[in-house]
Amino acid sequence: MEANLRWVALTAVAPVAWGTNYFVTHEFLPPDRPLYGAALRALPAGLVLLALRRQRPRGAWWWRSAVLGLLNMSVFFVLVYAASQLLPTSVASTVMAVSPLTMMLIAWPLVSERPRTAHLACATIGLAGVCLMLLTGTEGVSVPGVLAATAAMLASSFGHILAKRWSAGADVLASTAWQLTAGGLFLLPVAAAVEGPPPALSMPTLLAFGYVALVATALAFTAWFTGLRRLPAGTVGLIGLLNPVTGVLLGTAVAGEALTVQQLCGLVLVLAGVVLGQPKRAGRRDSSQVPPHPVADERPAQAPSTCNPP
Repeated sequence: MEANLRWVALTAVAPVAWGTNYFVTHEFLPPDRPLYGAALRALPAGLVLLALRRQRPRGAWWWRSAVLGLLNMSVFFVLVYAASQLLPTSVASTVMAVSPLTMMLIAWPLVSERPRTAHLACATIGLAGVCLMLLTGTEGVSVPGVLAATAAMLASSFGHILAKRWSAGADVLASTAWQLTAGGLFLLPVAAAVEGPPPALSMPTLLAFGYVALVATALAFTAWFTGLRRLPAGTVGLIGLLNPVTGVLLGTAVAGEALTVQQLCGLVLVLAGVVLGQPKRAGRRDSSQVPPHPVADERPAQAPSTCNPP
């Protein structure tokens, strides 16, 4: 039980950091440069992690890093950046809360983790809370912003489960670094072609990019992928509901966004879904934790230096 709680606490770092990212992006980063914004988030974070864990991809991880970098970093970061600029902090973060249900459904065929009834029920409770927070009727909601947030949620949910399936035989820190670096390298030429020269950055903007890259990206994704390796996808998805909670509370406390009674009830439901969906008994293995399908080129003897996850 204590071990599970430690992994839950570590994993929770990610959605809390991502919830703060909406506010920082909305308030301090250039609104008209989503491609450069995403590139400056991914590439520095990847290079920092590579400096900490100097390992090159091996075998299939060369193309896997490219696929995961495109899904989890390039596409996801651009869409999140756009959603953060088009939507209030609270709305942008709550749209992403559909991801627990999406991750559970994707995990079933990809990693043989059949959704548990308790996880589905808790995800539904959390989603009901999200709807209460989102459907406030206090202001117009940007349809392009909601579409961008929804697309980001779908891309990242698939990418995260794919990363869980491929996690055997790769160090978490190294594989996260490879994804971030690949995602940033994909984005740079596209940003130069579409958005022209890089934007001039003031000191507050540089500090904001530093926070986004180091805390909301390098630290957050390392914690998230570690949780995906140690916990069932359903549990990790429910922990992700802390993202909208953080976004709403931060938007209320710092950005001056109004918190209505309806939103407060929604927050309570979301927190209830997160708490009720966590492991309860020590020493009881979750029946949904079935090892990923084996891949032929992932035999431990081929890569002894990267076989033991941290």
